[in-house]
Amino acid sequence: MTDGEFLRALEGCELPESEFGHAAHVRAAYLYLQAGDFVEALQRIRRAIRNYARHLGKPDRYHETITVAYLALIQQHIFERGNGGGWIAFAQANPELLQPGLLRQFYPEAQLASEIARRVFVLPCSTPARSDAPHRGIPPIA
Repeated sequence: MTDGEFLRALEGCELPESEFGHAAHVRAAYLYLQAGDFVEALQRIRRAIRNYARHLGKPDRYHETITVAYLALIQQHIFERGNGGGWIAFAQANPELLQPGLLRQFYPEAQLASEIARRVFVLPCSTPARSDAPHRGIPPIA
């Protein structure tokens, strides 16, 4: 499936659910970033994922923090390493982005599982993978 066909199938809610796993989410984000700036890409991927989830009868599946954080990581990789000249080469050059648990390097599991993280973008409150890392983000509200 070409990139254009993929996005049309996603946006038209015609993509089989089995074909919209983590790598496909990353592909959509990459393609949206290639077509516009970060704000435009975020608007498009938000709309596409929310509509798709609603179409599947699973509107609660959309997660704002995961969407924004992955989009930012993908944009950072594009800036630092280049766009690869296309999705396949980019994916091959950036396999860490295809790991569903990547955000656990930045966010504690409990924070990602929180309702606030699902509804609005939240900064990481700590870095669970390294106890010696400096504190990031704002502390959770007590």
